[in-house]
Order: sequence, then structure tokens, then C-alpha cells
Amino acid sequence: MEALHADATFASQETLFRVSQHPTHHRIMHVTGDRDALARFLQDARDIDVENLEYVPYMRYHLADLLVQRLGDAFASTLVALIKDRRHGGFTMGLQGLSDDPSDFVKFGTAIGHILGPGNHDAMSGKFYARFVVKHTDDSDSYLRQAYRLFTMHTDGTFVSEATDWLLMMKFAEKNAIGGESRFLHLDDWEERDPFVNHRLGTQPFLYKAPGSKNVSEKIARPLFFQGEFGLSISFIDQFAQPANREEAAFLHALSESMEASDGTKEVVLPVGDLVVLNNYFYLHGRAPFEKNESLSRELMRQRGMFAQ
Repeated sequence: MEALHADATFASQETLFRVSQHPTHHRIMHVTGDRDALARFLQDARDIDVENLEYVPYMRYHLADLLVQRLGDAFASTLVALIKDRRHGGFTMGLQGLSDDPSDFVKFGTAIGHILGPGNHDAMSGKFYARFVVKHTDDSDSYLRQAYRLFTMHTDGTFVSEATDWLLMMKFAEKNAIGGESRFLHLDDWEERDPFVNHRLGTQPFLYKAPGSKNVSEKIARPLFFQGEFGLSISFIDQFAQPANREEAAFLHALSESMEASDGTKEVVLPVGDLVVLNNYFYLHGRAPFEKNESLSRELMRQRGMFAQ
């Protein structure tokens, strides 16, 4: 695959999008779409309601086609290349203030995701996407909505049998939020990775089971590290791993502590109306704690999926 360089511009008769280095992450790229083209996409999609997307899967691809028609085939191929290229493996993109309508955010995120491939069913929401709010108080059974805890580094899809190739997160709204930055760790930037990979427990399957809020009853056994299409890969979340003994627990604890302390773990600010997409095989992600504020509110959307066959 040819290298994708920062500040690369792709155009046919006019410049339709630009790829530049993300300002605060050395691997992730930022994609800027032509503002008029994005506005036309939103206009093209105005009569598609979100319920229709939930009930009719091919409409999600129709949205992707509408976006590609406005930004070009090179836009689609570039997104796929970015997310599959291990040197990058992720990108951000936004609507540039063209809308603050949550329906438009769902449509835009769905179009981006389905350029990559089909979205997975999200058992927590019962849809192909989930919207959730982080606020001052929370009584959930995981760290997802707990604002003042460090949401530790993890990959998605550990406790389901369906493949999770890519992860998309989009910020819908935010008020009185200080802190809470997204945190990303590329597997190749983790300095202490190899001793964990080479440990005898590194490739041993661990059992994962989700709490009740995830609406998933199955138990999945999968190795921490494995070789796949993209080379060395990882599948891990500390909250749902079920160690069988003290040795396994100590290994998982040390692994998590090492990732949290790694210089490769970088914070990234995501503005309202922007999304980030990561390759779920070699990126781990988490969230920094917020500063306490009784009026804190942040709404996010999550989509996860597989690469198109």
C-alpha cells in the first residue's frame, strides 16, 4: 500500500477533501471534506429518517453512497486505506458546524462507517448504534458512563462472537465538561509490549463475560494477543475479563497498568460534531476522568462493525 502523507489533497475537477496530520496525535489523520459537498450530502439525506436506517440495513449503505457521490470514490478508498494502514489506523472527521441536529450526526456517522463495512448489532441499545450520556451521577454497572473514573485502555467486542474490525465514536453534545479526553494507544507505541506478548499467558485464551447492562449473556474465550490480517493484534478489556486464578489476575493487572503508564497513550480532544474511527485490532482506547461538575453532560454515539467483504 502506498504511504498516505499528511496534507495530501485529492480532487477531480475541484478539491473535495484533504487529509492532514491530526494536531495532537502522531498517527491519526484528520480528514476535511469540502464544506459545500457536506452540506449537499445533508440535503440529499434530509428525507431519510433514522428509524428507516434502524429497520432497513441497506439504507445505511445508501447513505454511504450519497456521501461518496458528493466527495468522490477517492474519498471512500482513502478512508479504507487509512483505517487498514498500520502506520495510521485511524482518522477524525467532522461536519464543520453545518448542523447540530442529532439525526444528521447519526446519518453522517452511519455513512462513514458503512463506507468501511457493515455495522454490528449493539446489544446495549438494540440497534446498530448506541447513543449514551455521561453526566454527574451514574448508577450503571460499567465505567462507560462513570464520568469521574479513568476509563481504562481496552478494545471493543471482547465479549461477543461477532468480529469487531472498526470502532466509530462521535460527539453529539457537551456542556460543562472539563477533562474527559479520549485516550488512544497504538499497539506499536507501547514500549513494554513485547514482554507481555512473549509471556506464556500472552497468547492464552481468557474468558470474557459482560455485565447485565450490555444485554449479552454469552461467554467468550479469546487470547490477548494474536496474529491477524494486520499483524500483531490485541483483544482486552479489564472490566469483563474473568481470570481463573491469582497468576492470571496478576498478569492482567500488570498489563493494564503498563498500558495506562505508557508514553504511547495519547489524549485527543474531539470537538462536538466530529467523529473518530479506529482499527480495533491494534488500537486500544479509553477516556480521562472529568473534573467534577453537577451540570456536566456529554452525549456520544458509538458504532462498531466489520470490513466489507
